[in-house]
Amino acid sequence: MDYSFEQLGEKDLPELVALEKQCFSHPWGEKEFRLGLERKIFYVFGFTSPDGLLAYCSLHMVAGEAEILNIAVRSDLRRQGLGERLLRLIVQISKKMNIQSMYLEVRVSNLPAQALYRKLGFEQVGMRKKYYPDTGEDALVLRLDVENRESFPSAKEPGA
Repeated sequence: MDYSFEQLGEKDLPELVALEKQCFSHPWGEKEFRLGLERKIFYVFGFTSPDGLLAYCSLHMVAGEAEILNIAVRSDLRRQGLGERLLRLIVQISKKMNIQSMYLEVRVSNLPAQALYRKLGFEQVGMRKKYYPDTGEDALVLRLDVENRESFPSAKEPGA
């Protein structure tokens, strides 16, 4: 599959919103994406192809920390390594931007995502009770020490 990694912006709003709706039970809308991008509250990076947006990751960076807000992969492309490649690139970018640590929340029931995050070195540092508004499900809080993270020797380049 031929695709490229790029920073996404307002021109990508329709595809971001569509992928968000496909992947999440409580999705962000165009208003939330637009506001965050216009005000530079968060960054969005993703894989695009001639077929459109394949995957994206949104993150907020402040004071040496980054929070992964959402990571999504098109449903027909899951379990093919795109999420892992995307996350590896996000960690590398964060390290270059002098981010020391990275955080995220993940549903207690989302075992595939937890396995991916742990594979990349994230560790549980907390739990948020009844975090998700759609189900009241708890969230695990995971942290990665980016500053001391060595590069990922097995990471493949996009499109490889």
